[in-house]
Amino acid sequence: MSTATNQSNPSGLLDTDEPDTIRLKVEEARAIGETAVQRIGYSAEDARIVVDQMVDNMLCGYKFAGLPRILAMASEDKIKLGRTPIKVVKETPVSALMDGGNNIGYVTCYHAAHKAIEKAKALGIASVGVYNTYYSGRNAYFVEQIVKEGYVVMHTASNKPRVVPPGAARPALGTNPICLGFPSEEGPITFDIGTASFMWGEVMLHAHLGEPLPEGIGFDENGKPTRDAAATLKGGVAPWGGYKGYGLSFAIQALGLLAGSAIIRDEVLDYGFLFWVINPEIMLPGNDFKKRMSQYVREMKALPKQPGVSEIRVPSERASRERERRLVEGVVVKRKVIESLKAL
Repeated sequence: MSTATNQSNPSGLLDTDEPDTIRLKVEEARAIGETAVQRIGYSAEDARIVVDQMVDNMLCGYKFAGLPRILAMASEDKIKLGRTPIKVVKETPVSALMDGGNNIGYVTCYHAAHKAIEKAKALGIASVGVYNTYYSGRNAYFVEQIVKEGYVVMHTASNKPRVVPPGAARPALGTNPICLGFPSEEGPITFDIGTASFMWGEVMLHAHLGEPLPEGIGFDENGKPTRDAAATLKGGVAPWGGYKGYGLSFAIQALGLLAGSAIIRDEVLDYGFLFWVINPEIMLPGNDFKKRMSQYVREMKALPKQPGVSEIRVPSERASRERERRLVEGVVVKRKVIESLKAL
């Protein structure tokens, strides 16, 4: 572990070292994270599943979705309610509905993704939903695992109200991300977006660090605009993309119902994670999807460029490149976050 002593960025490193940050090797970040997750009551195997995603999130450049999320896990009311084993409650050859047993979504969605892979291998198509669970982290993490098996994927995640619809004075939608994944000859390509103007994990990190939110993002508990992240945690955030983002978020909340979100508490505004997976082989003669996808990417990147543009990137390309660099350079974490984790 190395500690930054000044604000200069060592030549060639992707992330800047600051006086209030610590640079960790990947193995160090995993060890700190797994110890902290086990301290709040999870098994060693579940801690491995949770922290594997968090470290990958940091490698891909999503600091708020890394180790700081353990602090949110520790303060989550659901963690105090007890957990039961994940189980399948309804199943067909091409589908499964899973009761998450109040386990965190990092774990339940990991098992749901692998259930979808199992079914897609058998019959070429799968629909898997999981409910009675909560926050799952970054959708692309699960989608990439499925895409590596050669499948096309859509994954949606509805959750509890945190997004304020246009014209409303209180939240009624989750941050509701959607992720699409495609295999190519060069590896997985994913497109992962949240339908909130600011992801909830970022709001929580801003509140923990005492940093203000950007203008036009947050609303307090009375529906009044605010830049105070702590006040926003009691209210909500605006949807991304105005009415278009609101419409997409509305649709994802509806797909959560298909994943069983209303079963446990009879509430339509709750967590529901859905995976739709298809093997291109059942659609295309010769199963040349990977080849065609690579051709598609090459043609996109070969387009004429505007002045001053060095390259045209495709979705997930930036994250994949940065992952490879940080595997060597390590990840930079706020010192306050590390101290808080060790104090759990």
